[in-house]
Amino acid sequence: MTSPKPKSHVWTTLLNEYGMVLVLLFLVITFSAMTLQQMDSTGAEAGREVARLIADQHGTSAVVAVVTATKGGDEEFAVAANSALQEAGVTVAVTISGSPPQVKQALEAAVVKHGRIDAIAATGDSAGLTLFDRIEGVGSEKCVSVEPSKWPKFAKAENILNVANQTAVYAIVAIGMTLVIITAGIDLSVGSLIALSAVTTAAVIQMNGGGDAGTGAIVVSCIAGLLAAAAAGFFSGTMITAFRVPPFIVTLSVMLMARGLARRITDEESISDLPQKFRSIAGSTELNLLGYEFGLPNPVILMIVLYAIAHLIMTKTIFGRYVYAVGGNAEAARLSGVGVKKITLIVYTLCGALAGLGGILQASKLSGDPKLGVMFELDVIAAVVVGGTSLMGGQGRIFGTLIGALIIAVIKNGMNLMKIGSSDQQIVLGAVILIAVLIDTLKRRGEGA
Repeated sequence: MTSPKPKSHVWTTLLNEYGMVLVLLFLVITFSAMTLQQMDSTGAEAGREVARLIADQHGTSAVVAVVTATKGGDEEFAVAANSALQEAGVTVAVTISGSPPQVKQALEAAVVKHGRIDAIAATGDSAGLTLFDRIEGVGSEKCVSVEPSKWPKFAKAENILNVANQTAVYAIVAIGMTLVIITAGIDLSVGSLIALSAVTTAAVIQMNGGGDAGTGAIVVSCIAGLLAAAAAGFFSGTMITAFRVPPFIVTLSVMLMARGLARRITDEESISDLPQKFRSIAGSTELNLLGYEFGLPNPVILMIVLYAIAHLIMTKTIFGRYVYAVGGNAEAARLSGVGVKKITLIVYTLCGALAGLGGILQASKLSGDPKLGVMFELDVIAAVVVGGTSLMGGQGRIFGTLIGALIIAVIKNGMNLMKIGSSDQQIVLGAVILIAVLIDTLKRRGEGA
């Protein structure tokens, strides 16, 4: 009969397995609490709620005016309120968005045309206008709006989506870096490979028509950018395996060469004449889930798919087991029949290819700029280390890297919302990386004790 595990061992296991997830949740809750603020009653959800209130109070025979100010979120309010009111069978006499004099003039015309205005669907700002009391047959008491509520600026849907979108590119590149670090290696060149891939892709598009390039030219250009970065990764892997040059030195050299080559290709200029089809690669895809429309950025969708594939490869395939074996003890792996050099070469090539994919996404989002990816390798390595992958090799998880990338993104976004300066942000991020490495070091000492 197996004896039950002591409670201390159970807690240690839980912390090892889910510690970084708990850290991520703690950061989300903390930044949400620290960015709590009064939110205006704007947006589509507020528009639907106001329409529901009017339909309940006045019934389908009501004549309604929709009044909004000219600011972000009000257009969505007006569209949603109109749609919901019409679905409820309510007559929408007029929809007004403009200055107070324009609102007054339009409302007076609506009263003349329809004989009355029973209710005014208004945003929080519009409901406070004093002009309603100066219009005969209207009055401010007819304004219906949603009461302002407190909500964390960090936890707004658009901000969460923004965090995910900002995370996507370096999280994708971090997949390859995770494999490299698990094999006890390092790749300092990924930032420069992003630039090399971006400018290669943009340059090939430019040679095939620029902004007027067709789908075929775009596909060929993306393949060219991907192959350029993968070839650089293959070169790094070859130097490491065939000539036993330390990974730090090899990838540092490739970092400098790739950056210089990217500048040479574009003559240090940015290539921005790119077709809309190429721009749409980093755009959004409308998904309908449970009846709700979600505009998810394509990089986020790609990130999710790639992490699912990488997780399966690292946990369910022989290749994944070999990667861990090489990092755990390369000599023992070689004696066991593992092709250590082959695995190392594949890992560095994959890392280069994923950096190339990141470059394509960056070029689609921004432009073919040789300055892309500067210091990017630090964010990528930070995501991998914070996610629990050991710099000593042999340990690490793909989903841990995703959590690490999200932690870095959440910290950056939260500090931006709190208006913390860039210099202080660098201090915090440096401390986070140091703490993550320190925890890994202490854990390894404990396992060796």
